[in-house]
Amino acid sequence: MKKFLNSTDTLLEESLRGFALAHADIVRYCAEPHYIARIAPSRPGKVALISGGGSGHEPLHSGFVGFGMLDAACPGQVFTSPTPDQMLAAAQAVENGGGVLFIVKNYAGDVMNFEIAGEMLDCSHDSLLVHDDVSIPEHQGMGRRGIAGTTIVEKIVGAAAEAGADLAACKALGEKVVHATASMGVALTSCTVPALGKPTFDIADNEMEMGVGIHGERGRERKQLASASEIVDYLAAIIDEELRPARGQSVLLHVNGFGGTPLLELNLIYGLAYQYWSQRGVNVARSLVGNYTTSLDMAGCSLTLTLLDEEMLKLWDAPVHTAALRWGC
Repeated sequence: MKKFLNSTDTLLEESLRGFALAHADIVRYCAEPHYIARIAPSRPGKVALISGGGSGHEPLHSGFVGFGMLDAACPGQVFTSPTPDQMLAAAQAVENGGGVLFIVKNYAGDVMNFEIAGEMLDCSHDSLLVHDDVSIPEHQGMGRRGIAGTTIVEKIVGAAAEAGADLAACKALGEKVVHATASMGVALTSCTVPALGKPTFDIADNEMEMGVGIHGERGRERKQLASASEIVDYLAAIIDEELRPARGQSVLLHVNGFGGTPLLELNLIYGLAYQYWSQRGVNVARSLVGNYTTSLDMAGCSLTLTLLDEEMLKLWDAPVHTAALRWGC
């Protein structure tokens, strides 16, 4: 294994320091406990949006801190939930009279620790659970995982909070976006966790893993490597069956890379997915292509489709200024 690091023990802290230095006009870094927060204070009464999760998924979540998205992000160690004290400290630092909304991906550690932080927080607060991974049956175990659709949720709810929506309205909007969003991923390789030093699972050169998560988990089935067209048809058919977009329905199509797939290939995947839904009369009104919810160095990608209404479309287009997303500012 070859990695740019000094020590696995200091990797997260050194990375966060570097990130904050690179984007010092947008964010600040608190070292103890770890969190990233907006450097510019939000307006009084604005709902504070806080998310977080294990590191290794960059730019999720720290890269989405800034105007129009998150007020703070709590990064845990690689693929490890942040701790309640991180979440509590971040909430206390950015709460500005409008209460706090925690945006939580549906993983046991994240859910439990955000709940504990909420119990210790002495201001109005609520949680929004993201569960967009349709590779998992809806009622299996803890239910579906939160994956690349989290970016869509954070952008749309972030715009609403910036525009003055209150805590209840932000949560209701977030739930609407979650229920209108479905994602599924495919991996061509595993990823290598620095502390482990080897791939999390073995896969042959002529195989692919369908329905992978973002923590190096195996998928729901292993298949022989197929053409890009066949892969897109497989993923898109499952998403389409879940959401059942009507002819003329406007959608946002997000092709997300897992960290080890070049844009040359991600753009090819987007073109095929665009063709898949366009041929069915669906209006692909907005797009997002790139590495936004990664899994360290995994080669692979996911498709995300969100059914848009006029409110969601307007909020997606609203100005945003973060390290990873910026337009209209």
